[in-house]
Amino acid sequence: MTPFTSFIAIDWSGQAIERPKGLAVARCTAGAAAPQLVEPAGGWSRPAILDWLIGLNERALIGLDLSPAFPFADEGAFFPDWPETPADARSLWRMVDQLCAKDPHLAATSFVAHTEARRHFRQQRDCGDLFPAGRGRFRICEHGQAQAGLSPYSCFNLVGAAQVGKSSLTGMRVLHRLAGRIPVWPFDPLPETGPVIVEIYTALAARTAGMRKGLSKIRNAATLDAMLEALGSSPHSPLARYDDHATDAILTAAWLRTAAERPENWRPSGLTPDLAQTEGWTFGVA
Repeated sequence: MTPFTSFIAIDWSGQAIERPKGLAVARCTAGAAAPQLVEPAGGWSRPAILDWLIGLNERALIGLDLSPAFPFADEGAFFPDWPETPADARSLWRMVDQLCAKDPHLAATSFVAHTEARRHFRQQRDCGDLFPAGRGRFRICEHGQAQAGLSPYSCFNLVGAAQVGKSSLTGMRVLHRLAGRIPVWPFDPLPETGPVIVEIYTALAARTAGMRKGLSKIRNAATLDAMLEALGSSPHSPLARYDDHATDAILTAAWLRTAAERPENWRPSGLTPDLAQTEGWTFGVA
């Protein structure tokens, strides 16, 4: 595989507003220079990130901090008991984008309000009748995340600060619109040139850099530089504000630079051809 020359980490957000504070983009090149934030005037919107990605013309490894699909293997379907449940991830992305076509800012409010879809989600004051007892359903790679000492949340859980379902749904709209433009691993074959998108878990980058279990957020310059050094990176340029979205993106971009060189990350033992077309996989999970 042709080596990547740049590494981009995108901290994502499912907040249904034009410019969510949770959106952050960091980029670094091959070598040891620290990642830099990419910050447009006025901040990022999801459509702006989509347009920026479409305009990339480089050998870039792009990490999106979201789940590109829902659990499938456990029930043999994304949405059991729904006759229109999609057969694979790309069909899921298309369905989400179509049902949310009237939602502004690439939000996904309409999907979780859909009569059939809402039955599968746990929402504030509205737990669907098909949301199972306990923590909900998980993808196969999310079980791998837990075995690695991480704390994954079910994509069907939309309650709490750590929920990832809304981010995942809005991300699916973006992935659908990138179809044919940027390959998404493992759903697409790896190309020899151009950019590639992978799913990232920023807590995995933090853990790899030495952050102890129970902590995953960096909110000061000294800690960020210590974590970057553990990943072979030079110190970062000072930030105007040390929020966990910016530091997550910076640290994970540096992690992607090291992780891309490990063949096992591209061939995880648990990834099967069926999973590669339905649930996908988190880059870096064994």
